[in-house]
Amino acid sequence: MKILVTGATGYIGGRLIPRLLEKGYAVRVFVRDARKIEGRKWFDKVEIFEGDLENREEISRAMNGIDAAYFLVHSMNEGGDFAEREKAIAENFASAAKDVEKIIYLGGLLPEGSVSEHLKSRAEVGEILRKTGKTTEFRAGPIIGSGSASFEMVRYLTERIPVMIVPRWVKNEVQPVAVRNVIEYLTAALEREPLGIVDIGADVLPFRGMMETFAEVRGLKRIIVPVPVLTPLLSGLWVGLITPIPNSLAVPLVKGIINPVLADTSKAEKYFPEIEPMNYREAVALALSKIDEKAVETRWSGSYGDDAPTYEMTDREGIFKEIRTVTTDASAESVYKSFTAIGGDKGWLAWGWAWKLRGLMDKLVGGPGLSRGRRHPTEVLIGEELDFWRVEDLKKDRLMLLRAEMKVPGKAWLQFEAVTKDGKTQLIQTALFAPKGLFGFLYWYGSYPLHFFIFDKMAQRIARGAEVLEGEKPVSEMPETI
Repeated sequence: MKILVTGATGYIGGRLIPRLLEKGYAVRVFVRDARKIEGRKWFDKVEIFEGDLENREEISRAMNGIDAAYFLVHSMNEGGDFAEREKAIAENFASAAKDVEKIIYLGGLLPEGSVSEHLKSRAEVGEILRKTGKTTEFRAGPIIGSGSASFEMVRYLTERIPVMIVPRWVKNEVQPVAVRNVIEYLTAALEREPLGIVDIGADVLPFRGMMETFAEVRGLKRIIVPVPVLTPLLSGLWVGLITPIPNSLAVPLVKGIINPVLADTSKAEKYFPEIEPMNYREAVALALSKIDEKAVETRWSGSYGDDAPTYEMTDREGIFKEIRTVTTDASAESVYKSFTAIGGDKGWLAWGWAWKLRGLMDKLVGGPGLSRGRRHPTEVLIGEELDFWRVEDLKKDRLMLLRAEMKVPGKAWLQFEAVTKDGKTQLIQTALFAPKGLFGFLYWYGSYPLHFFIFDKMAQRIARGAEVLEGEKPVSEMPETI
């Protein structure tokens, strides 16, 4: 059986693909830019089709010879017209899948009472796909797994705040499901006839109980005080400030759980009796173990804005460039390993207080700040995040290009290159900024004095880090951060 998977760089798609390959399925992935899946362990085991989901002809070509197709994309972060865009993509997909035997889609549980705009859109997508008569639409509540948005929200709220003043809706019941079970359902659906809507979920507990159980698993004592004054919008903004999740995602996540979100799992139990949903406590323990083992496969932020075209850097933009070069005896491979390990728990190597202050300022104005960290302490892939940067390009042992996602008046990049010259390696570090309007120019020139010291020290420490990797310099001789 030949399978088409959309959303390959997403949280679910990136975990589903290796499971499909393990079971012997031939997999074709539909991506806008193939570079975004380079470095995945399964990259050379799949067929890659580059195209645009808004182009019906391209989807039709991708469907050629396909037996079953997964629809795992969403436009949740693509602006105010996301619902119309999701609808158009779903209609294109459904039309192009006329010769496909099965369509498998992952949507969301609909809560009692009012439905958020985002969940309503997910339901409309499911309706469009079900009209083909060959769709299985799984509806899930909060998905719990290492790197999932729901898990990260609970984790950061619980770990960072010992006494929480929370909105009254935390008493509402929800029905989370482990990401491992979600992947099992998605995979097993290939061996079933199309089933229409199938709700999936595990044990039922209030959202407050999710935080309390997490605290128990982590051995933390937490006090939770519900109050009636926090609106969904204020709650979402609060979540965006405390957690790595930006406001644009935190607000719809909160709106999706302000009413009880429960599943009718009778259909799942009937048609998938071999799948025994993991309870919430077990799912939390498993997620934490994956984080401790540095074995997080995918993160929610890896696909943030994934379906949108990247912003290409060109000299036509009137870009400011600030270039530094440091020469080292270390190899280009070690220099590459050194600069691809920055960010996250390791930090940005110089003037740590200034980076933290910039991250806090960014969070206050709705940006991601530094709290997103990184998926793995040393591995990095195109498209994933490094704090408030995103990896725009990678060339093995040569280059890493980061695109800024913090709030700035323009577009910003930070590029690192390892160039071999005369038996040595040059680390070429380039800060680039394309200003927008007068404020953009003022921002660049106002920031330059601070950048001068920060970027100079950072380049030196990256080079020394490469020497440490090769044993040419003891760790004790590494320069200290300011």
